[in-house]
Amino acid sequence: MTGPGFVHLHVHSAYSLLEGALPLGRLLGLAAENDQPALGIADTANLFGALEFSEKAAGKGIQPLIGCELPVDFGTEDERGRERGFGKSGIVLMAMSGAGFSNLSRLVSHAYLEGEGGRAIAPLAWLENGDTDGLICLSGGPEGAIDPYFVNGQEGQALKRLEKLAQVFGDRFYVELQRHGKPGEAAVEAELIDFAYRRGVPIVATNEPFFPKREDFEAHDALLAIAGGTVIAQSERRKLSAEHFFKTRAEMVDLFGDLPEALDNSVEIARRVHFRPLTRDPILPTFAAAPGLTHEEAEQAEGEELARQAREGLKVRLANTALAPGRTVADYEERLEFEIKVIRDMKFPGYFLIVADFIKWAKAQGIPVGPGRGSGAGSVVAWSLTITDLDPLRYNLLFERFLNPERVSMPDFDIDFCQDRREEVIRYVQEKYGRDQVAQIITFGTLQARAALRDVGRVLQMPYGQVDRICKLVPANPANPVTIAEAVNNEPRLQAMRDEDETVAELLEIGKSLEGLYRHASTHAAGIVIGDRPLEELVPLYKDPRSDMPVTQYSLKWVEPAGLVKFDFLGLKTLTVIDKAVGMIRATHDKAFSIETIPLDDKKTYELYQRADTAGVFQVESMGMRRVLLDLKPDVFEDIIAIVALYRPGPMDNIPTFCNRKHGKEDTSVAHTLMEPILRETYGIIVYQEQVMQIAQELSGYSLGEADMLRRAMGKKIKAEMDAQKSRFVSGAVEKGIGKRLANEVFELLAKFANYGFNKSHAAAYALVSYQTAYLKAHYPHEFLAATMTLDMGNTDKLAEFKREADRLHIELMPPSVNESEISFSVKDEKVFYSLCAVKGVGRHVAEHMVAARGAAPFRDFADFATRIDPKVVNRRTLETLVNAGAFDCLEARREKVFAVIDAILGTAQRTQSNLTDGIVDMFATGTPQAIPLPDRVTAWPLAERLEREFSAIGFHLSGHPLDEYAELFERMRVQRWADFERAVKEGGVAAGRLAGTVAARMDRRTRRGAPMAIVTLSDPTGSYECLVFSEQIAQFGEHLELGKSVVLEVEADQRPDGIGLRLIGARELADAAERLGRRLTVFVGEPDCLAPIKAQLRPGGEGTVSLVVIRDRGAREFEIELPGHYRVTSELAGAIRASDGVIDARLQ
Repeated sequence: MTGPGFVHLHVHSAYSLLEGALPLGRLLGLAAENDQPALGIADTANLFGALEFSEKAAGKGIQPLIGCELPVDFGTEDERGRERGFGKSGIVLMAMSGAGFSNLSRLVSHAYLEGEGGRAIAPLAWLENGDTDGLICLSGGPEGAIDPYFVNGQEGQALKRLEKLAQVFGDRFYVELQRHGKPGEAAVEAELIDFAYRRGVPIVATNEPFFPKREDFEAHDALLAIAGGTVIAQSERRKLSAEHFFKTRAEMVDLFGDLPEALDNSVEIARRVHFRPLTRDPILPTFAAAPGLTHEEAEQAEGEELARQAREGLKVRLANTALAPGRTVADYEERLEFEIKVIRDMKFPGYFLIVADFIKWAKAQGIPVGPGRGSGAGSVVAWSLTITDLDPLRYNLLFERFLNPERVSMPDFDIDFCQDRREEVIRYVQEKYGRDQVAQIITFGTLQARAALRDVGRVLQMPYGQVDRICKLVPANPANPVTIAEAVNNEPRLQAMRDEDETVAELLEIGKSLEGLYRHASTHAAGIVIGDRPLEELVPLYKDPRSDMPVTQYSLKWVEPAGLVKFDFLGLKTLTVIDKAVGMIRATHDKAFSIETIPLDDKKTYELYQRADTAGVFQVESMGMRRVLLDLKPDVFEDIIAIVALYRPGPMDNIPTFCNRKHGKEDTSVAHTLMEPILRETYGIIVYQEQVMQIAQELSGYSLGEADMLRRAMGKKIKAEMDAQKSRFVSGAVEKGIGKRLANEVFELLAKFANYGFNKSHAAAYALVSYQTAYLKAHYPHEFLAATMTLDMGNTDKLAEFKREADRLHIELMPPSVNESEISFSVKDEKVFYSLCAVKGVGRHVAEHMVAARGAAPFRDFADFATRIDPKVVNRRTLETLVNAGAFDCLEARREKVFAVIDAILGTAQRTQSNLTDGIVDMFATGTPQAIPLPDRVTAWPLAERLEREFSAIGFHLSGHPLDEYAELFERMRVQRWADFERAVKEGGVAAGRLAGTVAARMDRRTRRGAPMAIVTLSDPTGSYECLVFSEQIAQFGEHLELGKSVVLEVEADQRPDGIGLRLIGARELADAAERLGRRLTVFVGEPDCLAPIKAQLRPGGEGTVSLVVIRDRGAREFEIELPGHYRVTSELAGAIRASDGVIDARLQ
């Protein structure tokens, strides 16, 4: 470096969450453009980017300087928190050496792990106690621990802190000077320089960049407003200046030309640093090795233990499993020994033993574990250790697809556990290896296009509706995100809005600047790392406020290069469904039932697949998959494996051919006879990656390890690599007597399918889970439905779907009952009882309390119920909800009567609890609580009200639907049920139709032009749907679309990626439409005396020809009276007559 130099030491990268707007790539690009030889990051309270920055900077020839702006509590032990001062109270610590980085990592880790409410802060005592070796300290700048005290006239406090830091760090402490043009900056600088000169402390010039260029200031200011939950126009909020951009060396030299020593010291600090974090080989805790062994001895012991467990495990497997067709015991043993050798050569025995250990523990505790996931199911060692449950030889699964001896990479078992008990396995691992040696992995949420626009719109104080309309013009596709720039380029409406409105233009520009920045830190859903020592010695740690478990500060992409091995503990809901269903089956049907031993050739199960009766069946629930099943008519397990692999974008184009070939409608010939046995089970079509590998092995002499490299090359489509592989493949094929032209054709065929081919090991494992659920549904539908509904009890849409499925299967789904229902959905006497916990607003705690209070003795009456429950748990709102849901129907069928005695129930419960608390015993008690009488006369709830209350408590109509009374009229009215109409639209044959529905919700909105519109949610007995209503239809039909009304709709429909879109054309109230058809009302009375009051309620007229029949009672039918004339017969009339004295019932027909 010639002339005056400068090195950035206090840069905030994008890892300073919602603060830094410098992604590492952009930051290093700026440094490289300016030929800066070294660069120091000091992100706020974290080392999230330390290893990534180290590797990427070194790759560009830039010396990485790793620091952190660490908040420090300068208070004494008994006054902790009183002297944190202003702003962030941070000092910059920079690692000079490996020891320094270890100390910095430990400080940052403990600042989180022992901090308050997720905020990292380090007490000064930690620094005073010697955790500062190898660390350089900068005083922190305008927002740090010192400068704000000078600004606020507290010079004494500022000098006290400076003195303390100088004592702790000695010649490694620097007074930091920044010039950003802020008020009071010059005066503070003078104070700092004065202290530095008097105390002999060096000064250093820094810039503290937060964003790339000066013109990025406004976007960054919006980012700070987003972070603070404020708006840009707010004066009292954190603001920086436009000078916080990434300055060049020349700009810094100009800025500090009067203090050359401050510039020189920035370079001197960089020279003092002789360390950067490096990547490591994988580190695992030693398994099954005696203490005191050398590393080599421990490796040998682990290898021997793996071989012992695998060989013994294979013997057990083969003793309980039929050999694969055409295979011998020697085949299994040969494959096992080959795998053991590869695993030992690659030094992975410990990994296998660790995974096998926690899986065996889980199974011993009765925790369901999946049969496999990913390529690991291709390993005989894994099968022998019970890590997986599929015989790899039976299904031609390849070990090399999992662990390639010709390409060293970590094995990766993804393990599915029962969703409800996954945490137990994680706790076991923590206890076994030490809580300080096990952690979760951090992930970072980013500002995606729509989220960025919404955040920016808020801080710009734009109307919510306007921002919402803009956001909806940006496609939401998580699999292939669309950027704001792409959306604007492709959407003329966005372009017009931008050109017509300066605020919209500002929103889009700021949104583009902030898009992709990190917004927050959270925790990886499944990843766990296990170290051979306390993890803080290997990586910095973070504390997610929502979890008790430490989290690595490096993300998944960088935690593995740091030497930590990831283990995936996934929660699979379907395993929990299977477990709950099996538990019910064992309780009521077969105590010895085991899902692991069900036959894989069960006729009833394949018949279920063939008729696509797969609601709730794993992997094959969707309408598209059901159509495939109807075409394919699977009759062997291999067919299930294939459709799991094929039903994805790309490969699904082959499904029609696959089905036709299975049924002999198309030729199944292959390019070469050597391919025939490989492709036989998939009817000549390449479906699996393993088939690509086997074809390369058979036709061109590849080893399976080489074939895996070929598969990877084909997937990446790198031309140079593909050309080399093609030459190798063709020459190998020619050597085996295959013509060059055919060899080229086969290579091109493989290249095409390698990109689409699916991992057969994964498909087979998930096909097995699918088959297990299908078997349960085919043989034990009640238990399967109850288990499935239990796992979806928080999703009323899914519960409504399963209600329809129960109706279709003629399974009686009973309303919740205080005497019959359990916490989960349950089966009794071939009926499924609704879960108490699934009733809205009840919750698990309340459900558990009521079930425990009931015990083995059902509640006899309301007094008995009241004396057994705690009114603090089962309160008024809970009781009202339970009554509305029908939970007390077992004690009294008329819900309005139960509702009327809620006060009495609560009063009795409160007195009982009070007596118990006070220790009062009624000496004259008979053992039977005083009865709670039901009222003789109470206004009956009309059917519509009863059903509406039930809907509010359950989320869908369970015991009936408001449209039920009109069901027989639908055909005459040419009304379609929603489920039938939806199916017709999806199949492409319908664009319009007539529906009936009860209005469940209505959201009134405004269009972009300010016109009224509404989104109306309706339901019929087969499901619920939404309909879009525009201004013209609102004006004409809006009064019919009020909450609770039942209507007939004329709609237009179209199919969209997110479902069916409906637009209203016309509407009329269902009662009016039904009345026009003419209805019959039958009134059941005990005595003819009440005929006069009934006749008084009848209104003559109406357009229909309606006759009314009155009979004495339903049992004897002593006489009937047909009233002359015609009347307006409606459901309201039926309800009013039903509530009249002497009336037994009133039925509409």
